[in-house]
Amino acid sequence: MASYPDRVRTVSPVIPETLSRNGVVAGRGALLLLATLVLSSSPACAQSGPRAVVETGGRSLVVQVEVANTPEKRERGLMFRKELPDGRGMIFLFDEEEEHSFWMKDTLIPLDLIFADSGGKVVGIVARARPLTLEPRTGGRARMVLEVPGGWAAANGVRVGDRIRFEPGPTARP
Repeated sequence: MASYPDRVRTVSPVIPETLSRNGVVAGRGALLLLATLVLSSSPACAQSGPRAVVETGGRSLVVQVEVANTPEKRERGLMFRKELPDGRGMIFLFDEEEEHSFWMKDTLIPLDLIFADSGGKVVGIVARARPLTLEPRTGGRARMVLEVPGGWAAANGVRVGDRIRFEPGPTARP
């Protein structure tokens, strides 16, 4: 078996560096890249995306959200989803505070709809909205509506008068 001392040199007992054909040093760079990939897929990093924070009973409940801030996204909403994991949801952001009506056409799962005004105060809750219906649902004059899995609001003690804060994260805009 041949030895290639000119191609491999050890600069640390833990992280060897390898010279490639064009003289680029690999080893530490590859390790740094690997560490970045692992950390970026961790739950802590995943929590840096858009989220809604619901303040209720002295607790802050964090919901990772998809943002519906265009007419097209608001029209589609959570249609055709077969599940919505706990701690996930969709936030609908509107330019104006007014009565916004929601239906469950092509929505396959029950949802709670939490309506909040411009100041983030919860003004209404529609609990366990029945899937696949055209019945209009509203919760009062709202600037944002948070959709979460059916039963989530009751299970977490969310009530009218609580507060919702939208945090867009680095990739979303309100």
